[in-house]
Amino acid sequence: MDRSLRNVLVVSFGFLLLFTAYGGLQSLQSSLYSEKGLGVSALSTLYATVLLSSMFLPPLLIRSLGCKWTIAISMCGYVAFSLGNFSASWYTLIPTSILLGLGAAPLWSAQCTYLTIMGNAYAEKAGKLGKDVVNQYFGIFFLIFQSSGVWGNLISSLVFGQTPSKGSGVLAVLLVAGFLEDIQDVQREGGGEKESPPFWSTLLSTFKLFGDRRLWLLTLLPLYSGLQQGFLSGEYTRSYVTCALGIQFVGYVMICVSAADSLCSLLFGKVAQYTGRTALYALGAGTQLCCSLALLLWTPHPDQRAVFFVFSGLWGVADAVWQTQNNALYGVLFEENKEAAFATYRLWEALGFVIAFGCSTFLCVYVKLYILLGVLSVTMVAYGTVEYLESKNPARPLAPRQANREEEEDIQTKI
Repeated sequence: MDRSLRNVLVVSFGFLLLFTAYGGLQSLQSSLYSEKGLGVSALSTLYATVLLSSMFLPPLLIRSLGCKWTIAISMCGYVAFSLGNFSASWYTLIPTSILLGLGAAPLWSAQCTYLTIMGNAYAEKAGKLGKDVVNQYFGIFFLIFQSSGVWGNLISSLVFGQTPSKGSGVLAVLLVAGFLEDIQDVQREGGGEKESPPFWSTLLSTFKLFGDRRLWLLTLLPLYSGLQQGFLSGEYTRSYVTCALGIQFVGYVMICVSAADSLCSLLFGKVAQYTGRTALYALGAGTQLCCSLALLLWTPHPDQRAVFFVFSGLWGVADAVWQTQNNALYGVLFEENKEAAFATYRLWEALGFVIAFGCSTFLCVYVKLYILLGVLSVTMVAYGTVEYLESKNPARPLAPRQANREEEEDIQTKI
């Protein structure tokens, strides 16, 4: 097995173990700890902390510790949050939500950076386009990662009130620490170590990247991603599923989301090289547009049990587009500053979650759906603008080493 793929699998199964324990907890927060808004408050605190940590921590930790140890250390925050839920109260959930939030942004930024580097490294060796391999690697990752929602929610549904064992989170840390190849070793073999940038330059690199107008236009993609995930886990589970079917069905509905998300992630990661990402974005946007409009018109009833699963499955299909294509798009367009780019991505996605959960207690469901529809429409316009700009500079998304290799091949052809 190619070492790049082996490392992708190690990261993927590490996240599977970690989020098997965490995923079931997250989807039950707003329903299980509804007294005085504890569950929603914990989620709001969590993503507010992610928002703050995204501004500074990811580039600093990744360049200081490397992707491997950033992932391993950040996972410990998730383990702490799982422990806090075993004795849920304001004194355990809020502090552990802060710890999780501090680790979440570096964790996901390091994971995305790692997959992007691995994809480009393999593409260079195999003579393929970097964007195609990166897309495939994200598809493989989300296939395995999203299945954690199936196992975590299955456990919490079969034994309601019980959560997956905290031991799986510890196993995730050990797997990454013991078997994941350090990204610094890969970079060193690929072309030598670069001189480390100054501390303050690294700390503020997230803000410096905002000088790129493409980033400003693309900020709506992660913002909408956070909004739609927050609506699903905080609003759909409570206002639709719990009210009509009962809290015991929340886990089963989320299993349907995760299963559709997982399978479609692999599919979209593969077919993107044939269809292009624009067609997939159109599919995701169209699916959630139709779902949101239908939810506005639909009055949930216990006798329509199958409809709840249809909505959740379609939502999972659309989410697979956002997860695979958004991350691959950021990795391809901002390859030179990927740590800062993925930190920016987590910042805006966290803001989407904060808005979704923060508005959960005082806005009606139909208002939230109108907000989703409005943001989705503007997001697609902004994304289309970026694609138009990129079509005028078709060579820009290539990794630098790929571009150099193609130039060398052109020179040799001319000779």
